[in-house]
Amino acid sequence: MRLSLLQFRDGSGVRGVAALGEDRVPRRVTGVETTRALAQGAIDAGHGLADAVAAAGLGEVVDLGTVTLLPPIDHDDPAHCVLTGTGLTHLGSAEGRDQMHRAAKADAAPTDSMKMFLMGVEGGKPADGTVGAQPEWFYKGNGHGLVAPGAPLRSPAFAKDAGEEPEIAGIYLVAGDGTPVRLGFALANEFSDHVTERGNYLWLAHSKLRPAAVGPELLVGDLPQEVIGTSRIVRDGETLWEKPFLSGEANMSHSIANLEHHHFKYGVFRSPGDVHVHFFGTATLSFSDGVTTQAGDVFEIEAAPFALPLRNPIAIEAAEPVSVRAL
Repeated sequence: MRLSLLQFRDGSGVRGVAALGEDRVPRRVTGVETTRALAQGAIDAGHGLADAVAAAGLGEVVDLGTVTLLPPIDHDDPAHCVLTGTGLTHLGSAEGRDQMHRAAKADAAPTDSMKMFLMGVEGGKPADGTVGAQPEWFYKGNGHGLVAPGAPLRSPAFAKDAGEEPEIAGIYLVAGDGTPVRLGFALANEFSDHVTERGNYLWLAHSKLRPAAVGPELLVGDLPQEVIGTSRIVRDGETLWEKPFLSGEANMSHSIANLEHHHFKYGVFRSPGDVHVHFFGTATLSFSDGVTTQAGDVFEIEAAPFALPLRNPIAIEAAEPVSVRAL
């Protein structure tokens, strides 16, 4: 059975969780305020999220036009929500990156990006029980950078670019015994600075330290083998750029299990109670087509089996001085 979960805040400021079943009608999960609490209860009871929803029961229909949608997962202490990702994981994802880095090279030798991509093609989907090739990995920040559907994606004043990355994110809660538990998947916009990254591939870390939008749905269960969606940029009410994007393991050079292994193999990422949002990568960027975004542009990402799109406008933060003082 298809099941998605939404987090919202109603007009009175009260939080809630809604479930979307096969009929795609959102109904409030009785007595539940957060997805994390629902998931923790399921872990403690030894059953799945669908069972937890069934046990809680469903109440009234939620009018999504009268509530504020939140990210499908969060943590009351944002420092315990970890945002990370992997790149060069999708078939075709190396092309744009390779073009960025090859421009600075006079020889025809493969770039480091292409080498890493090929490692994934050759060894990113190992047989069951074995460890595959290690992917590119990056840190994006903590829960302070988790942006809700409809809220602005804020680019720092020093950024060179404000670019979208339409992809799927895995959502996890670490159980009390240190076991990472996948709750499901969400649409995501892994917001990045591609101009900075193009300047030097060693600046990848700088280019990724940006907020990211996630949601609005947490898809419970397995991700379809093929996810086909659309990514677009709307400016002044008109579509500036639009392109399909592909995800799911049929379109990936790594298996999801392999990406999960290489993230959670580090003990620091297995702290009980922590939430993890891990971005799986994309092969579709407006930047690769020469698009330069600006404040006020709206990113729109949609894909089946998610019923709701993810939309976020761009905002540019004001410059702020940075100073360090000695004690």
